[in-house]
Amino acid sequence: MTVVWTDLLAALALVLVIEGIIPFINPQSLRRMLETAAQLDDRTLRIAGLASMILGVILLAVVR
Repeated sequence: MTVVWTDLLAALALVLVIEGIIPFINPQSLRRMLETAAQLDDRTLRIAGLASMILGVILLAVVR
């Protein structure tokens, strides 16, 4: 398996675009979400992060 750096950079660029949508469209909503996330315990945040990574890997496997 060879790494195509342009694909990796394109994926990173897409992540940045998607991550920028919420603060651009509705910054108040982002503040509320961050305040809520700051109140969650570490275990809950880790589970959410793990679920996100698993979903991403599954989606990547389906697409590729």
